[in-house]
Amino acid sequence: MSAVKAKNNRDTYQAAAVTLIVIGLLYLFDKMVGFARVGLPWVMNKDNFLLYTAIVFLLFKHDKSVGLILLCLWLVLNFGLISALVGTMSAYLLPLAILVVGILLYWFSVR
Repeated sequence: MSAVKAKNNRDTYQAAAVTLIVIGLLYLFDKMVGFARVGLPWVMNKDNFLLYTAIVFLLFKHDKSVGLILLCLWLVLNFGLISALVGTMSAYLLPLAILVVGILLYWFSVR
């Protein structure tokens, strides 16, 4: 039990460290070159930092639950953007997908 907990903590620290490195590099690049000047102003949007954190946690952490929760939070917070990108069909698909993911997570947690 202790070895599993230690590995989980190490994964969490590693994912948090990589997240800070990525955000630091993004800020440094934005100050040196500027994403807005190269046509990418959305990269430094505050909402996207949650997406970057979710991706890093999904890549570096063995337990994917934190990354999935962060990704679902980003989806909920950016529902308007996603529905505009996908069109009117996403008005029904995204809430349904969030509902299905929630049910699956609950099912796996009680299993």
